[in-house]
Amino acid sequence: MPLRPGILRSPGAPCASGPSRPPGKTRRRGTSFRAAATLLAALCLPPVLSGCTTLETTAPSAVRAEGATGANAAAFGTADCRRARCVALTFDAGPSENSPRLLDILKDKQVPATFFLLGKRHIEKYPELVRRMADEGHETASHTWDHRILTQLEPDEIREELRRPNEEIERLTGRRPTLMRPPQGRTDDTVHAISRELGLAEVLWSVTAKDYTTDDPALIRRRVLDQTDRDGIILLHDIYDGTVPAVPGIIDALKRRGYVFVTVPQLLAPGRAEPGKVYR
Repeated sequence: MPLRPGILRSPGAPCASGPSRPPGKTRRRGTSFRAAATLLAALCLPPVLSGCTTLETTAPSAVRAEGATGANAAAFGTADCRRARCVALTFDAGPSENSPRLLDILKDKQVPATFFLLGKRHIEKYPELVRRMADEGHETASHTWDHRILTQLEPDEIREELRRPNEEIERLTGRRPTLMRPPQGRTDDTVHAISRELGLAEVLWSVTAKDYTTDDPALIRRRVLDQTDRDGIILLHDIYDGTVPAVPGIIDALKRRGYVFVTVPQLLAPGRAEPGKVYR
């Protein structure tokens, strides 16, 4: 049965963002870890293909349509996505030892990105990279403190997983996050309510390279290019060895196709993400 626009069906939530263990190490994974990640990817169907529960999501175009008319041009950042063919690059689970090279590439290509940052072993290990991301015009957002699956936690534990990175990012950048991405995209009504309480909107994705299953930059690049369309929210992880080398080719190819890169808030402008809602 076809799905209605704006509805995401999943067995709780998508598994596409990678294994549930906290991605604390950034060196090349061993064979056993890679095999486990590949098996997990095979078992976790894409969100539009499996179904038990129903999760309502809002598309960027719907947010823009609800935005104020006659908005000042400054509200749009690098492009007015009501007219331009926009896409948003997003990176989960950093910062990492690979982030400086990624930031160099984004600066050279003049491309903004949205970083969903992990707290433990990441924000706390690389605070200077969080500052650099903000200083260079990227959006800094939350991917929780310890990558625990929020739908498996008690409300107070969910609140703590979301509160701690918010406070650290605000301390480092002067700006409190307004966006978060739940680990593995797993979310439910309790997560929505606590996100609303903390002033956070949830952002999922429409494009995934499954870069946790391969170190091959060419394959990562091909997967992204095969899936990307207008308003695409591209999920990548700069903690994996093959991802950052794939980024220049992804950017160049999408620019040749006429796409403009923006942050997630710019993708929604002149509308805004509302706390407690889910965007995809």
